[in-house]
This record gives sequence, C-alpha cells and structure tokens, in this order.
Amino acid sequence: MKNLHPQTQLLHSDRQFGTEHAASHKPIHKSIQWAYQSAQDIADTFQNKRSGYTYARGGNPTTAALDAQLNMLEGGIGTVTFATGMAAIATVVLSLLKSGDHLVASQYLFGNTTSLFNTFSAHGVSISYVDSTDAASVAAAIQSNTRMVFVETIANPRTQVSDLKGIGDLCRERGIVYVVDNTMATPALLKARDYGASFVMNSLSKSLSGHGAALGGSLTDTGLFDWSNYPNVFEGYRKGEPKNWGLLQLRKKGLRDIGGALSADSAQQIALGLETFFLRVERASANALKLAQWLAQHPAVEHVDYPGLPNHPQHLRAQQMFGANGFGTLLSFTVKNDAKHPFEVLDSLKFVMMSTGLGDNRTMTLPVAQTIYAEMSAERRAEWGIEDGLIRVAVGIEQIDDLIADWEQALA
Repeated sequence: MKNLHPQTQLLHSDRQFGTEHAASHKPIHKSIQWAYQSAQDIADTFQNKRSGYTYARGGNPTTAALDAQLNMLEGGIGTVTFATGMAAIATVVLSLLKSGDHLVASQYLFGNTTSLFNTFSAHGVSISYVDSTDAASVAAAIQSNTRMVFVETIANPRTQVSDLKGIGDLCRERGIVYVVDNTMATPALLKARDYGASFVMNSLSKSLSGHGAALGGSLTDTGLFDWSNYPNVFEGYRKGEPKNWGLLQLRKKGLRDIGGALSADSAQQIALGLETFFLRVERASANALKLAQWLAQHPAVEHVDYPGLPNHPQHLRAQQMFGANGFGTLLSFTVKNDAKHPFEVLDSLKFVMMSTGLGDNRTMTLPVAQTIYAEMSAERRAEWGIEDGLIRVAVGIEQIDDLIADWEQALA
C-alpha cells in the first residue's frame, strides 16, 4: 500500500497489518498478561529474541496497531504510544538525559512542557530557553554537554514557526538528539523527519483523534540519529542494530519503568479518529485561515497571530514548509484596549466552546493569560508576548459562516 495516500492507508491499515476473525478494525485486547507454551518462549520474548507481549504496561496488540499507523504517518522506524502527550515528553527526557546534561528548548513551549522541564532542571539537567524561530539562537546556546534540542513546529498560543531546517542541520552536525513536537502542525501538514528530527512527538488527544474522548501521546524514531555514539544508552540495551537502541530505551524506561502506558480502549478510540484525520485537518485549517482573515479586518481586534496571514513574522517560512497543505488550526488574537474586555467577548459567544482543548472537531477558545499561563509571572508573560487581552482559538470543522457569525455578534 506504499503508493496510496496516507488517508487511504489509514482507512485500511488494520486489515493490512492483520486482524482477528476478519474484523475490519483491530479489536480491543483487554488482557494485561500473556501465557506461553514453554519457558523458552517466554524467556525469548522477555529478551526481545522473538516478537510477542509480556505485560500490558509494555504494549498490547491494540496499541501496537496504533503504533504502526502513527509510524506510517511520520515515516519512522518505530513509534511508541503513551497514556498522554506529557508522558511521552517526560519519557524522552528522562530516558535519554542524565544529571549534568544540557537541554536547549524553545522559549515558546507549551506551558506544561516548560513546567515539566523546570522539574528536570531541579534534578540536574540544565536548560536554556531560546528563540526557536532563529537557528542562530539555538547555536549560541549549545554547550559541550548539550545532548538534546526540543522545539515545537507551531507554538501555542502565538503560533511562532520554528526554523526546523536550520536547527535540524545544526543538530546533525553536532550529533545532538533533535526532538520536534509536531502536535500543532500534525503530519497532515508536515513531516518533521524531512527537517532532520530524531524524534517526533505528537499529542494524540488533539487533531489526530479529533473527538476529545481519549488521552494519548506518541514518540516516533525517524531513524536519522546515530545511537552507536550516544553516551546515555544503557549498556544492557546496546544489543543488535544500533538504530533500534533509542527506541528500545524509550520502551523500557517510559513504559516498563515509568508506567506511562496507553490503554487499549484509548488506543482504539484514537485509531477510529484517525480514519478522518486528513479530512478534518483540511477543513479546520481552511476555517482557521478564513476566520483569521476576517478577524484581522475587524475594528475591535488589535492583531491576529496566524501563520497563514502575510504579516505573520514567519509567514514565508510557513508557506515553504506546509502552506500547500494549510497553515494549521490554531490562531490567537488580541482585542483593542478601547473595545470590550476579552471576558465579555468570550462570555457573549453562543456555541463556540470555552475549553482548554486543541485540535477538536468543535471550535474551542479561552483567555490565555488567565488560564494556561496563570502560573507564570506577569513579567515573564510580557517577555513572551502573552498579553492580558490575548484570546486563543482552536478552530474546528463547523460551517465557516456560522463560526464567523458567532464571533461577529460576540465582538459587536
């Protein structure tokens, strides 16, 4: 099925990979343990000498089917799924870094990711936050002990677009693990592997599932990083092909040791959402562009952040990287000081949901400074461009005329 569009491959992947009893979908496997006919069989499974399952914390047939679908989407050599996106991020740092290592991260990271990284900094991993829209800023922050660079394709909520290629070239030259959180762009718009990513992280709770009914996260090893020279691979995992060492360490540490396993029920719900993934992202991205263009002309709006607008600082980069497929489903805007308070605008909405969700089929919005950045100091928010009047909009698949009408009456 290699010559088929990924949308077609997703729809038929379960049967392609094999299902029980001729089912059209991979069934939910509830068992948390597996029984073997011989001691040698179970020993070989534990030692990765044969394929199979030992305990559900390390994976099961339902999660494995989802792993394969996501791996196909991101063009990797292997994918591991987790209970949440945050569990995936925690795993890539905890598994591959140690006390004394240095991490370079985007200063525009999702707030919870920054909070998590601050926790790691308290345990001996030093972190430098830089402007990821400029590879030179990343280069200036690299030290002799830098082991990882972590960026997002499109930042939440101000939609800054990272210089993926420039940073990817830099990481390849320096032998640094390059992790790209592709949640906001999604593989429908862009494959981070094409820009040199070592790992691609996705929150499966967002656009990949679309329905907001299941938590999940994933890490895809692109096969581009040379693990044979990486000092933090445990001796016990330096067996077989070096290209598999990083992925093996993620599974052993993130699933077996930490326990951040995705449930079989959630895996199937996410997989069902994947069937309409490309259609949903195409529609929501088109809606976001039209809504951003309309908001940019509204007299009560100070400015709009959306990569599809010509005045966006990284518009040309966005055009080159993913513009042919759309500019994403996220935008933010600020109301003018002499207009209504942003709370008044939001409270006037009729059907747009006040929610912290992203990548949902339904359009969701919230006041940024007072919610997802409430724990950050006012001074730090000002440095990062998080104004008190900033409103985030995660655009869904509703009829665009209805969306614009709801915002029009709310801003009136």
